[in-house]
Amino acid sequence: MSTDDPHVRHLGTRKTRDTVLAYAFLVPSAVIFVAFFFYPLYRLFYLGLYQQNRFGTAERYIGPSQYTKVLTSKDFLDGLSISGRYVLLTVPIGLVLGVMLAVSANRRLRGIKIFQTIFASTVATSVAVASVVFFVLINPQVGYFRDVSFLSLSNPNTALRGVALSSVWQNLGLTFIITLAGLQAVPEEIYEAATLDGYGPIRRFFRVTLPLISPTMMFLMVVLVVFAFQAFAQIDILTGGGPAASTQTLVWKIFNSQQPLDQGTGSVMAIGLFGITLVVTAVQFSILNRRVHYGN
Repeated sequence: MSTDDPHVRHLGTRKTRDTVLAYAFLVPSAVIFVAFFFYPLYRLFYLGLYQQNRFGTAERYIGPSQYTKVLTSKDFLDGLSISGRYVLLTVPIGLVLGVMLAVSANRRLRGIKIFQTIFASTVATSVAVASVVFFVLINPQVGYFRDVSFLSLSNPNTALRGVALSSVWQNLGLTFIITLAGLQAVPEEIYEAATLDGYGPIRRFFRVTLPLISPTMMFLMVVLVVFAFQAFAQIDILTGGGPAASTQTLVWKIFNSQQPLDQGTGSVMAIGLFGITLVVTAVQFSILNRRVHYGN
């Protein structure tokens, strides 16, 4: 077909206009990503190669050796170990409790909306508010439940559990809402067919419900793991990293590396945390994707 054809010229003009419009919509997002993600990430890599003096007025190039030194140091590995324990203390319990509440509230009963609102209410609670609430509840000096020894914030062996409890409670509303939305998307006909096939409530939950909401579970697991790795405010408010450095997660250590002399170390730790979170998320997607059922 000749390029002089008016129809061809019209298609070409329309394609060009659509391409320009697409780039115009992408530019704001690209600017935000560059300004608030790529540039800060570049600055972290840059600072990780240098060591500043005590006053932050001069830099000394150290090179990649600082990455090796920091990422293999006891300080970094201790922070990573505490962060990993925090993930194990918050994610499984929070996920199980959220699913249990969502299943119990996914019913057509009078007044069930009241319970759904109560179960979802923690989603409107900030980390600071949740931490203050649990500070009042389990503080070893003034808390209402200060005698609960396995949650004591003054014991290095139990302090992380007390902090983790506040995170579980604060994230419970989000887990509940997303799981409930996944449950309500499952057609009633599937449950009716399973019941006619002789499936009881427990078997129906494990053989029908869980496979159908597995994409929701995968999303929640990834999000909760990322939240746990990024935990800081609850630790700073409840324990301040103590007692005996038992709650000093990687993020807490990074935050406390703000002095000019420590900026290189903190930057390397931040890069290490970014890489670990990226790897853990990729592994989760790789493993969980094989077990996720996507309905047509």
